[in-house]
This record gives sequence, structure tokens and C-alpha cells, in this order.
Amino acid sequence: MKLNSYTLAVLVIVLLFGGIGVSAGMNWWQTESTKVAATYQDGEFAGQANPADIRGSYTFGDVNKNFGVPLEDLKVAFRVPDDANTAAFQVKELEALAVDLPVEVGTVSVRMFVAFYKGLPYDLAAAEESYLFPEAEPILKAQNKMTPEQAEFLASHLVPAAGEGTSPAEPAATATPAPAPADGQAAPTATPAATVHAPAAMTVTGSTTFQNLLDWGLSKETIEKVIGGPMPPASTVIKNYATGKGLEFSTYKTQLQAEVDKLK
Repeated sequence: MKLNSYTLAVLVIVLLFGGIGVSAGMNWWQTESTKVAATYQDGEFAGQANPADIRGSYTFGDVNKNFGVPLEDLKVAFRVPDDANTAAFQVKELEALAVDLPVEVGTVSVRMFVAFYKGLPYDLAAAEESYLFPEAEPILKAQNKMTPEQAEFLASHLVPAAGEGTSPAEPAATATPAPAPADGQAAPTATPAATVHAPAAMTVTGSTTFQNLLDWGLSKETIEKVIGGPMPPASTVIKNYATGKGLEFSTYKTQLQAEVDKLK
């Protein structure tokens, strides 16, 4: 049987939209992706969604659905712009917002926040170089679910205020000396030093440059193999480079750190 062009066009339309209708009726047709976090496999929290499975492609809407953290809390804690759709805001976009910060705020920060918010276990060593904005602290404390270790970790992993350094190249803070007491007066108490969290030597952080990698002994060839292309100017901050490529800094960070660790 021969089909003319008109009959063929009608047949294609019927098959196309008919298939969509059947898929929708069977709940197979979805206009947006659905992400389901992996769960803890054993222990007290077996079966519950595991924050460690949150990825950069997750939206805050996905985080809300998987973990029940209100969108408003996520918006405030991570400084989501008022003109942005919080539910559609992707976790990996945080790196672009925090690109000028001296510390890292990104996917790992969201994992840490959710774990602390829900009172779930999380490997703190995996979050050693990740920080949360100060706005997250009262939100987490209000939940009252953090373990003492998590609360202590949080206190030392808040983004510092402008002017406070975190670079290992900066000198350690020292106590402000007290003036000599006048005769017959008690000596005034010296001002205590501010606690500054500095990353360990040869640790890839949000402020590490390609020059740092070279100084540590990593070859240009190895760097280019990791980033999959020519190395940019050595003074470029790796985090900025990743953000400019639309990629997660954590992707490069993990691979580059593995190469640096081989040099230790």
C-alpha cells in the first residue's frame, strides 16, 4: 500500500501524540528530571536519604523533596538571590555566587548543611575545606539536631567576615598586648586572638591557583590531563576556572588533590 504525503503526515502526528498520551496516562511521561538520593544502607539511619549523594545537578527543589528541608531555609542559608527561583536553583550554581570568597562554598557545603539540619551522620573529614554562610548557623541551631562534634565543626567552618583571612600564607593571629597597668591598678586582660582556620599545606582549596600546583611540584602536563585542555595563565584561581567552564570546582579539586598527594 502506498501512502501519500498527507496520509503519512497524519499518521506521524497520531503516533507521536498518541504515544505521549499513553505515556502520560501510565505516568511514564515526565517533563522534568526526578532525582532520588541514595539511602543509608545500614545502621540507625538505614533507608533514609543520604546527604552525601547530593550532587551539583540537584536543584534545591530536589533537596527539598528528598530531605524535607524547607526552600526558605535553603534560600536564606545559601544567599540565593531574591530574583532567583529557589526551587530551580542548582546546587552547582553556588560556586559562581561564592567565586570571590577566600573559602569554598559549594556542593559539599549543601551536603553538610542538610546532614546537620536533619541530624544525620556525615563524614566531617570530607567537608574539611567547605564552609557555610553565617546565615546558616541560627537555622541549624534552631533544629537542635546537631551532634556536639557537628556543632563544633560548624563553629569553625563559617565564611569569615570581610577582612578576616583564611589563607595559610597569612600570619597567625596574635593576642593584642595589654597596656602596662598604672600603679595600684590590676593588669587589664589581653584581647584574645581570633581563631582562623587555615588549610593544611599542599591542599587544594577555593583560593588555590595553578601556580600553587606548579610550586608544589605538579607538572603542567598532569594539570592539563586533569582539566582536559591547555592550562590557563598560572595566576588563575582553579575555582574561577572551573566556574567559568560551567563545571563544579569539586570535580577538579578531587582529581588534582589526588595528584598532589602523590607528591607528598
